Parts: sequence; C-alpha cells; structure tokens
Amino acid sequence: MQRGSDRLSVHRDDEMKHELQGLLRSGHPTRTEEWHDPEPTADDDPEVAGGPVTPSDSPARIEALRFELGRILGRTSFPARPRELIGVLREKHAPDVLVESLERLPRNARYGTAHELAEAVVRVGERGGERR
Repeated sequence: MQRGSDRLSVHRDDEMKHELQGLLRSGHPTRTEEWHDPEPTADDDPEVAGGPVTPSDSPARIEALRFELGRILGRTSFPARPRELIGVLREKHAPDVLVESLERLPRNARYGTAHELAEAVVRVGERGGERR
C-alpha cells in the first residue's frame, strides 16, 4: 500500500506506536530518563500560565485580565466593537472564559485599548451581564 506523504516508513510508524503504547495506557510518563519529561510549572509563573484569567474586581485581577487580553488581541485589534474582538479571540484560540466575558458587553460599544476593554468586562461582570 502506498502511503503518500508520510515521512516515516511503515516499520518506523509501528515502532513509534509501540513506544507510545505505555504512555497512552498509563496516563503518565513511562520513561526512566527524567530529562524526557516536561517540566512542571514553577511557583513564580504568572497566573495566566496556569489557567484562564477570569474577570474580577480586584486591581491585580483587572491587571491580569488586561495583560491577557492585550497579549492575545495585540495592538492591531483596536479600536473595535465586541463582535470583532470576539472573532479575533476565537481565531487565536483564546480561553472560553474570555470569549464569554466579551459576549456580555454591549454590542454598540467601541473599545480603544485592552485596558478599556478589561474595565468594561469587569463592570459588566459586576452588574450581572445585562445587555444594552
């Protein structure tokens, strides 16, 4: 059987499947060499590395939300309306929590920076997400 664009031979492909079989069945690394395993997150890693940032009214959380929105959206996304920003977030595979928080924003609003957007997300979250 012709395999077309495969980089590996059939034998090497089967060999790799056999090597991964232990990992797939056990759910944890099975190698004895520790240097093969991925490093765990450090204690001082930013919170965004450990999971999605959620809107909150504390200044540190607003700053983290602004940072995360700015990191994903960049400068070229602004000024824009929520629908346009949601499209960019979805294209860049942003966490669903961020996308859902923008879906609660008023549709006619326009945001010039990530900071304005973060403040609006927090304000709407405090009011319970009512739409205008």
